[in-house]
Amino acid sequence: MSEKVNELDLVRFIAEQTDIDSNSIRLVLKHEQDFINNAQADVNGDVEIDGDELVDYILSRSDADLDEITVETILDTEMDFFMDRGYAGYED
Repeated sequence: MSEKVNELDLVRFIAEQTDIDSNSIRLVLKHEQDFINNAQADVNGDVEIDGDELVDYILSRSDADLDEITVETILDTEMDFFMDRGYAGYED
C-alpha cells in the first residue's frame, strides 16, 4: 500500500457500516496489528494470515470483551474499506 490509511477514516467507516462503538473497533484493530507484526514470514518474505487464528487471537486478549461475531464483523468491514479503496483484494 503506497498511501498511509487514515485510522480515523477507517474507524469512522467501520462504525458507520456496523454501529459498533469506535473503542471496540480501535481495540480490534490494535490487536490485529499486533498479530500481524508477530506473524512469521515465509521464504519469500510473505506473511499469510489465517482469519480464524486472527479472530481467536483477538478474543484471547484479556482486554477484548467482545464476542466472535463482533470481531469478525469489524475485520470483514475493514477488508471492505481496503477493497473499496483499491488497497486490498482476496487471493485464491
